[in-house]
Amino acid sequence: MRVGFIGTGSMGSILIEAFIQSGALAPQQIIAGNRTLHKVQQLAERFPGLRVARSNIEVVLDSDIIFLCVKPIEFKKVIDEIRKIILPTQTIVSITSSVLIKHLENQMACKIAKVIPSITNLVLSGATLCMYSERMQPEDIEELENLLANISAPIRVAEDLTRICSDLSSCGPAFMTFVLQKFINAAIEETGIPSDKATALASEMLLGTGKLLTTGGLDPITVQNRVSVPGGITAEGLRMMEGELIDVFNKLVRITHAKYEEDLEKVESLFTTKKQ
Repeated sequence: MRVGFIGTGSMGSILIEAFIQSGALAPQQIIAGNRTLHKVQQLAERFPGLRVARSNIEVVLDSDIIFLCVKPIEFKKVIDEIRKIILPTQTIVSITSSVLIKHLENQMACKIAKVIPSITNLVLSGATLCMYSERMQPEDIEELENLLANISAPIRVAEDLTRICSDLSSCGPAFMTFVLQKFINAAIEETGIPSDKATALASEMLLGTGKLLTTGGLDPITVQNRVSVPGGITAEGLRMMEGELIDVFNKLVRITHAKYEEDLEKVESLFTTKKQ
């Protein structure tokens, strides 16, 4: 299997590193290109054998699966560049939520998938959200999910649920660590506990909680009930949080969805304009 990457920004480089570190791919199986060539050259220095492409066309010509890791506004330009050379036997994998499968199907005759990764894939954990065009055969899906399973738990979702699923799996690490940092800051300000000690304790707590919720087989409510006892310290803290955090996450979901709709409208406009 030969895997190409068009775009080696934050998420593109995370995927490349995760695939190599997990042993899913050898550097020699990867070819990558980026508008800023230096970024790809840095990856090649870290992972000897990784091939540096001088153009997007070079990536496509030497790949079976091509990950498109570019910003929504750049998609149409990249597609216009590669669609005449991409073959029906090749698979394009978009990692951008606001670029819909139908956008890509209308532009290219190849197999098309959409995969939303997470920063947690860097430590071979977390989920990848998977969506497929009808052109993807069962064996194509199996091949891609077997690859992704080395760095994550591939989870198939409906495309119309992309945004909320991304909120939970991809944006979630930023949201949860924001809350965690606020907890750490409060502990430091209120008690004078050393920052490194507070951070270590909170981080280990979050790691252990994640294990309880996955391999431990517990759900969030069960964890709360197991920790809390009526009239106890944890119960008092939960009571306060219930009052103070009311609607906070509802507002968060509304904001992320509003931004997604804005991005989607821009992408729709871009593809429509280019057709005229």
